[in-house]
Amino acid sequence: MTPDRLKRIQDMLKNRQPDLTVCLEEVHKTHNLSAIVRTADSIGIHEVHAILAGKDSRVRSGTARGSQNWVKMNVHDNIETAVSQFKQQGMQVLATSLSERSVDYRKIDYTRPTAIIYGQEKYGISDAALELADQHIIIPMLGMAESLNVSVANGLILYEAMQQREAANMYGQSRLPKSEEQRILFERGHPVFAEICRQKQLSYPFINEQGEIEASDDWWQKLQTHKSSW
Repeated sequence: MTPDRLKRIQDMLKNRQPDLTVCLEEVHKTHNLSAIVRTADSIGIHEVHAILAGKDSRVRSGTARGSQNWVKMNVHDNIETAVSQFKQQGMQVLATSLSERSVDYRKIDYTRPTAIIYGQEKYGISDAALELADQHIIIPMLGMAESLNVSVANGLILYEAMQQREAANMYGQSRLPKSEEQRILFERGHPVFAEICRQKQLSYPFINEQGEIEASDDWWQKLQTHKSSW
């Protein structure tokens, strides 16, 4: 790992927002999925969630390949499971929808732990998701169109969240568990060795401040030999 790459990864880790996420309910168009994950990465979101029950596995694994190396995709079979997880983490759950409960998306306090649900391109958010959400939000529309493309709406809302969090000094400090930082440093800084570890089911080593692997002679020997000889 070069010093430049190490610094870039370390800077990225300092800006990750583990208490901010998005949930995509049956959003299935690949270009929308890719754009949403890319935007999530750009503002520091560490994990995104998707309800993709019954969808082709290529949708699950092939979305935004570059950004998905840095943003974890969690797939759920139903919205109830996803929202339950958010609420267990103390998150406010927002649903993008025009309803009597809706407020302008800019009136929300995004410095709070937050999960934002976006609905399927054609039919929008399900009734179940709307019922489970703590608040409905809208993006004001002044023309004839009734809604924005889901990836565009996501961009507007997430950059509002980023602006609020920047003002609250929530960037520039590491907030991820050390174990997760170590995983990312190894997998993205030493991808060849990481792949060998996965194949051999070998534990990951420690990565020091210089981005170097610190491991025992036994670990190095196991890395270089067949598992049958351990």
